[in-house]
Amino acid sequence: MKRDERRQDILDLLVRDGAVDLDVLAVRFGVSKMTIHRDLDDLESAGVLRKMRGGATIEAGTQFESDFRFRTQLGGAAKAAMAEAALTLIEPGMSVIINDGSMAAVLGARLVEKRPLTVLTNNAAVLDTLKGQTGITLVALGGTYSAKFNAYFGMVTEAALASLRADLAFVSSPAVSGTDVFHMDADVIRTKRAMMGAATKTCLLVNQSRFGHTALHKLADLSAFDTIITNGAPDADSRAALDAAGLTLTIAQQHMDDVT
Repeated sequence: MKRDERRQDILDLLVRDGAVDLDVLAVRFGVSKMTIHRDLDDLESAGVLRKMRGGATIEAGTQFESDFRFRTQLGGAAKAAMAEAALTLIEPGMSVIINDGSMAAVLGARLVEKRPLTVLTNNAAVLDTLKGQTGITLVALGGTYSAKFNAYFGMVTEAALASLRADLAFVSSPAVSGTDVFHMDADVIRTKRAMMGAATKTCLLVNQSRFGHTALHKLADLSAFDTIITNGAPDADSRAALDAAGLTLTIAQQHMDDVT
């Protein structure tokens, strides 16, 4: 098997399982552990995985989020359920901000159900989906493109948001610990904060598996959000922290035909 084919197979395994074991990969491909180490090193440098002891993972870490292309293939039912819940907050005629991320991309694809709308976004997937749609006034926020996040960030994005005002902003996060919301990238943090500042109301979208985790940068306190949508009850410690702070979660219900 050629090197590129082997590395693609490793990525396919990561999408399926979330993590891979170094020894198992060496046996599977009939190559040395050093060869697998080099494969994982190169894939980590490309930003598509995070090496850990004895293998690698695409699960988020304090300074790592997996590539957008892989996140789009994960948690489809949960994202669909959260998008359904998020749509109940939107009324025709509103102006809505959609941030980066694969969860936001799922929501963005369904915004046509609430048209007419004005949609402001830095999410390239949402821009591609909504461009040309009747009843959608699409505002591209501009900025410097990040392939890893498939979105635009930086001073141009933040300046555009500073001159705009929307009814509602949807912001996603890969980590919540206690009542603190985190992200691992400083540029992404600044853009999300600018979006929150540009909206009358804000909604946090966070997968239940991301509770109990931290990342390098704090985005905000959970109390900064008017609505918090997730796809299931978080762990007991997170639940206790939310209850102590008097915060309420909206639990999106997954349809059984989506789960099976």
